[in-house]
Amino acid sequence: MGDNRSNYAFREFFETCRIKALKLALEEDRYEGDVTTLATVDAEQMGSGIVEAKMEGVVAGVDAARQVFLACDPALEITVFVKDGERAYPGQRILEVKGKIAPILIGERTALNFMQRMSGIATRTNMYVERVSHTNAAILDTRKTAPGLRFFDKDAVRIGGGVNHRFGLFDMILIKDNHIDAAGGVEIAVKRARSYSKEHGLKVKIETEVRSMLELKHACESAPDIILLDNFMVDGLAEAVRWVKGNGYGSILLEASGNIGLHNVAEVAMTGVDYISIGELTHSVKALDLSMNIEIG
Repeated sequence: MGDNRSNYAFREFFETCRIKALKLALEEDRYEGDVTTLATVDAEQMGSGIVEAKMEGVVAGVDAARQVFLACDPALEITVFVKDGERAYPGQRILEVKGKIAPILIGERTALNFMQRMSGIATRTNMYVERVSHTNAAILDTRKTAPGLRFFDKDAVRIGGGVNHRFGLFDMILIKDNHIDAAGGVEIAVKRARSYSKEHGLKVKIETEVRSMLELKHACESAPDIILLDNFMVDGLAEAVRWVKGNGYGSILLEASGNIGLHNVAEVAMTGVDYISIGELTHSVKALDLSMNIEIG
């Protein structure tokens, strides 16, 4: 979809954003120091921190947690028992951090925050993926992510079995309703997008939203790569799929969006759409409950 992981420049950008976000998360928590740990824990006290699942779910964010702890003390030893993408159950150990207790405590909350949020996203995504597993439809995320955490949010969707849509405004031309209205119509918007893409040598897909069958027909004439069927009812989605495939536009991929949840995602997938985008995966996150316990010695 809009995933540029194979692009070297994007990988560098991705990793830079990850590192910045991890450092900022630690900085906002400890600022000038963890005064509680400094006041109560011997700096040379050794031990381990055990991260456990308190509820069932798909684990994500293990690598982020590892980076957090190592940023607190590069000498810490980390053992992973449940990898990203694997399912954990209540009471199961996910990872163990060994070394000086102080830096483990300093990184505890930040590491858990990343893991809990990401595991919650991965778990919810996996629920959607399982509901449509008998079809060819893929579950997409959106840009409705927590500011500054987009790379972690989208990584969690991928870990949960979903597919990343565009990462930002730079890696796909996605013409929404406001663009259509500002341009003066869907045909004009798509034609302008194609002309701009060719003029600037962009190698990105062009997708346009449509709000009705009439807009769908106009959009098909302009041949975008993907058409987003926004807020169509299930019957409308089925009609749109039939019309597109029956009129020689089978190369155009179709995405369903709006008013879709676990209660009807399977029904939507059965209409034959290629993609189903779900905003709630990242905008209404329920964290997976995890905890860390300290063992001395």
